[in-house]
Amino acid sequence: MVVPIGAVTAALPTLPTQATTSAAPTSGAGAGGFGDKVAQAMDDLQAVHTTADKTAQLAATGQLSDPSEYMIAATQASLATELTVAVRNKAVEAFNSIMSMGI
Repeated sequence: MVVPIGAVTAALPTLPTQATTSAAPTSGAGAGGFGDKVAQAMDDLQAVHTTADKTAQLAATGQLSDPSEYMIAATQASLATELTVAVRNKAVEAFNSIMSMGI
């Protein structure tokens, strides 16, 4: 079974986007704030890893009809983790840069 590229990329977690409205910006504590977006991204990452784990279990027990499904799920989990680590590293770098600025 060949999975189209669109189906593979659709399962990857997405980066949060900023709404393009003229309304006043909301604080992080409000609905749809930055903290909520980070929490949703972590939930998406966990879901990708859970899918990869379940697929690995099916492959190990011989219940998976197409072994490429496991490879795809494992690659998705790996890429999602790499993306999350890269975003975290950039956020830490930005924080450190801001903290080293003079007032």
